[in-house]
Order: sequence, then structure tokens, then C-alpha cells
Amino acid sequence: MFRTSNPALKEETFRGLPRERGANAMTLQGTVNKTGLSLLILIACASFTWNQALSGQPVGHFALGGVVGGLVVALVTIFKKEWAPVTTPLYAALEGLFLGAVSAMYEAEFPGLPMNAVGLTFGCLAVLLAAYSSGLIHPSENFKLGIVAATGAVALVYVLSMALGFFGVAIPGIFGSGPIGILFSLFVVGLAALNLVLDFDFIENGARAQAPKYMEWYAAFGLLVTLIWLYLEILRLLAKLQGRGRR
Repeated sequence: MFRTSNPALKEETFRGLPRERGANAMTLQGTVNKTGLSLLILIACASFTWNQALSGQPVGHFALGGVVGGLVVALVTIFKKEWAPVTTPLYAALEGLFLGAVSAMYEAEFPGLPMNAVGLTFGCLAVLLAAYSSGLIHPSENFKLGIVAATGAVALVYVLSMALGFFGVAIPGIFGSGPIGILFSLFVVGLAALNLVLDFDFIENGARAQAPKYMEWYAAFGLLVTLIWLYLEILRLLAKLQGRGRR
């Protein structure tokens, strides 16, 4: 059974798709290649807004366009999977613009922090991929259910926080740099990282099911969603730790 809390790589994603053969079928290597290319696009666009911001140029419009455009393209990709060969690179570019601007904001306040967050994000990816490939981590059904439930709970907390924010109300503790806020961020970072394991398992099962070739791009999109979430949570955690250290 396919199960993941990633909104792109959910249980029903491969249901009803035709089985392909040979060069027309999804493969693990093909997914790795598409993911690598998507990350290169994201990094290139992030470098652009990063350099613009650090040189004193306004990048707010890039950040807003990236986050709004990225959301629109993500929704299109989820509902039109066959468009993924076009929408996934576009999503990577838009999110890159957004992440570069956000990272530059953190760099201005906490020099060196974004680079540390990048290193930790790719470190988590490498360690978890190695653990999954070697069989050290085997996502059982109970494991998957637990990650899905916890991710849903965190998403609910974020949505509730945004809704309350419109009325000037803040959820106490969890978004601050106190012990509760740091523990919450540690939990969310760990949860985001474990979602990568579910994504690996899902992609492997999709390749085994001989999904259409365009699903390699769709799988790359799903991994990008998780990696971006993980990076932002690590960035937030490191900022809390450094902010606490300045007290």
C-alpha cells in the first residue's frame, strides 16, 4: 500500500495509471536524474535572488511571486500529473526565487546561518537515503500511519496559527526561541526528515509498479516539496538557537 503525508505523493497518486514497459516506464535512476536537475534549477534561481538581496537590490517582488506562483504551479502539478515535465522545473525555479530571498533575510540577521541550513538539509537527505537503501529504516504500515498523523497535526497547528494571526492572536511558546519553541522546531525538523523516508518508499513502489515515464518528474516534484519544507524548518530552528544565544 502506498502511503505518505506528502501532499504530492499521496496514496492515490499511482492509482489508475497505466503500466508501461521499457523506456516508457518510470525508473529509480530516472527519478534521481530529474530530482538532481530540479535542484540545480532551484539553486540557480535562489542564487539570483540571494545575490540581488545582498547587493542591496529589492527582492520582495521575487519572494512574493515565487511563493504565490509556486503554490499555483504546485496545485496544477498535483491535479495534472502528466504536465509534470514542464511544471516541475517551473516550480523549482519559482521556489528558488522565494528561498533565495528568504535566505538572504536570515543571512542579514544571522550571517552564515542559511549555508548551515543548506548543509544540514542535504546531510539529512544523504543519511536517510543511505539508511533506507541499506534497509536500516524500513517504513512499516504503523510507521507510515504515525508520520502521516503527526504531519497532519503540525499542518493543522500552522493553519490555526495563520488564522489566529488575522485576529492578532498568537499561539504561545511554539514559535518563540524559548525551550518550548526549540523543542517544537526539533520535532518538526525530525518529522520533515522522516517524510523523506516515506517519499523514498513511495517512489520505489511507483517504479516497481511501472508507472508512466512522466511520473519521474512528478516524483521529483514531490521530493522537492519535502526538501523545501525541511530546509525552512531547519532555518527556523537555527535562527531560534542563535537568537536564544544572543540573550
